[in-house]
Amino acid sequence: MKRNCASALWWLAVTLVVMSWSWLSLAQDNDGFNRRGNILISDQFNNRVIEVNPETHGIVWKFGDGSSVAGSNSVVAPNDAQRVGPFTLVAGTGAPAGSEPTCPSGCADNRVMLVDPNRQIIWQYGQTGVTGSGPDQLNTPVQNTWLPNGHILITDQGNARVIEVTLDKKIVWQYGMTGTAGCGANQLNNPNSAELLANGHILIADESNNRVIEVTRQKNIVWSYGSCTGTELNGTAFASRLPDGHTLITDSNNNRILEVNPAGNVVWSYVTNARPGSVSNPLPTRAVRLCNGNTLISDQFNNQVIEVDHDGTIVFQQGKIAIVGDTFDLLNAPYDAKVNGDYTGLTPPFFF
Repeated sequence: MKRNCASALWWLAVTLVVMSWSWLSLAQDNDGFNRRGNILISDQFNNRVIEVNPETHGIVWKFGDGSSVAGSNSVVAPNDAQRVGPFTLVAGTGAPAGSEPTCPSGCADNRVMLVDPNRQIIWQYGQTGVTGSGPDQLNTPVQNTWLPNGHILITDQGNARVIEVTLDKKIVWQYGMTGTAGCGANQLNNPNSAELLANGHILIADESNNRVIEVTRQKNIVWSYGSCTGTELNGTAFASRLPDGHTLITDSNNNRILEVNPAGNVVWSYVTNARPGSVSNPLPTRAVRLCNGNTLISDQFNNQVIEVDHDGTIVFQQGKIAIVGDTFDLLNAPYDAKVNGDYTGLTPPFFF
């Protein structure tokens, strides 16, 4: 039985790769689902993941029916989504208490899901609506990264850990002590993202420790910016390693994006609450560098996804600043946004 299960999972991984290459090539010339250049957005408090055409601002694909109850057709307060060929890897994070009118005490989801183009969940880690730390259990998964080896890297925030899981749901690597928040050896405090680097290390945004750390597979910290007792960062929401070796950091509680070089010097920054119409504390959650050199920012409580150039000029925006909605060109606390086919600074799901 175990041998057959392993064989089936191996074929699933092969099928994903083959189908992904086919879909990626077919998607080059259409204007709908999975078109290169479309933007995949985790529209957190609208309980949905949407793919939008940046020219028309229209939604061309959606997962999540808006319900705040986790189920086969719903996702509660997704914090992260990634396109894996024709499939979408979605972090069903769950809504904290008081964040939605229907969730006064919070609404759990606690799943990482692989969703097909027809919005069917074909793989899942974590039990629907169950909060835990045991086998196949999560506690507020905030980010998921599909690795080139077919494993999934999950930032399991409430359990204070980053885990690498296989398709047959085995944990094969972990950083952070399950359920123990701290700043000591092999400890995290409210981690918010993790990316696999080209050198095999893991780059972690350790949010409540106000730092970004690069750790080896042997769990040694070999690079860091910020510190548990320092003031460089406040609420580190995301970090990615750029092709030139710089690190792009979303410094959420300071409402800014920083680019730092390996020596820790700030070489570029953008403040999101200084623009006209901004709320005082928008708490940006994601910033990713694009292949054109611009930066795509999820400016959470300004309810917008914006693209800015190196001079800080906004060249694209989805959503209306400080306006909440779920109709055309409106968002509700977007947490993450990525451009289809653009993995600049991010972990590519396959060997592109």
